[in-house]
Amino acid sequence: MDDLPTLLSELDTPVFYILGEGSNTVFLEDYRGTVIKPAFMGIDLSHSDTHYRLKVGSGENWHQLVLWCMQHQIYGLENLALIPGTVGAAPIQNIGAYGVEIAQLIERVDYYDLKEKRHKSLGSDGCEFAYRDSVFKKRLADQVVITSVTFAIPKSWKGITYYGELKLLSMPSAMDIFNKVVEVRQNKLPDPAKIGNAGSFFKNPIVCKNLFRQLQQTWPAIPSYLVDADKVKVPAAWLIDQLGFKGEKIGGIGCHPNQALVLTNDGSGTGEQLLQLARDIKAAVLKEFSIVLENEVRLIGKNGPVVL
Repeated sequence: MDDLPTLLSELDTPVFYILGEGSNTVFLEDYRGTVIKPAFMGIDLSHSDTHYRLKVGSGENWHQLVLWCMQHQIYGLENLALIPGTVGAAPIQNIGAYGVEIAQLIERVDYYDLKEKRHKSLGSDGCEFAYRDSVFKKRLADQVVITSVTFAIPKSWKGITYYGELKLLSMPSAMDIFNKVVEVRQNKLPDPAKIGNAGSFFKNPIVCKNLFRQLQQTWPAIPSYLVDADKVKVPAAWLIDQLGFKGEKIGGIGCHPNQALVLTNDGSGTGEQLLQLARDIKAAVLKEFSIVLENEVRLIGKNGPVVL
C-alpha cells in the first residue's frame, strides 16, 4: 500500500483504468491506457459488545468474504452471496440483493487519492450511497484507488426474507438464506465462465408513483417495490421481458432467454453489437413505458467510459 505513489508515478501513460475482477465491466474495444488491478488482501477482525468489525483488503473476492463470514458465524452478508467481483468494488456500486444493500453495513472506506497523492478515508455518510451508486461513481470517479473497506456487522442477527424467493423460507437460519440465494442465482444467471456476460446489464429503475399508476392502467400486473412515500422500484427485467427481447440477438450478442436483464456474448459478438442491442432495449422501454433505463455495467471504449 505504501508503494502506491511510486508505482503510479512510474506509469508510462496518464490514461488508466482501475479494475477489480472485471465482473461489472465490458471493454467494447481495445483500451489504449493502462489497466490497474489493486491486490490489497487480508481480513482483520475486531469486535465490540454490539458489532463485529471487519477491515478487508479491496482485492479480496466478495463471495469468498461472504463464505468466510458464514464459516466464522458472522451473519448479515448472506443475502449478498455469489455476487461477483471484489470487496473494493462493493462500495463503488453499493452492491445489493434480496433486500440488503452493502451501504447498511459499511463503516468506512479507505482509499488513495490520485489527485492529492495521499491516503484518505470516508465514513459511510460521506460515501453518498444511493441505489447502485456512490460518491466513487460520481465526484470521485476514477480519482481514487480503494485500498480497504471496514464493515460493522451487528451481532444481533435478524434474517431478511421479504424479497423474491426468500419469502418461501420459513424461520430460516442465516445458512438457509445463504443456500437459497446461491441456488436462485445459479439457476437464474448464466455462468460467465461458460457464456460471456456481466450479470445484470441495467439497473432496476425507480419511478414516481404518478407514472407507476399510469402504467398500471395498461399493465395491471406490473410488479413494484416501495422505495419511499413518492417512489417505487420497477424490475427492469420485467419491462424488457414484456417487449419480447428474451432470446433476441444481434450477431453474437443476445438477450438471455431465461433472464432478460442479462446480455450475453457467445464468443463472436462485438462491442458495436452490444451497444446496438442495449440501445434498442433502452429505446423500446422508453417508448412503451416512458422509463429511461440506466446501464449498471460499466462500458469502456478505447479512450475510457462510453455513454449508452
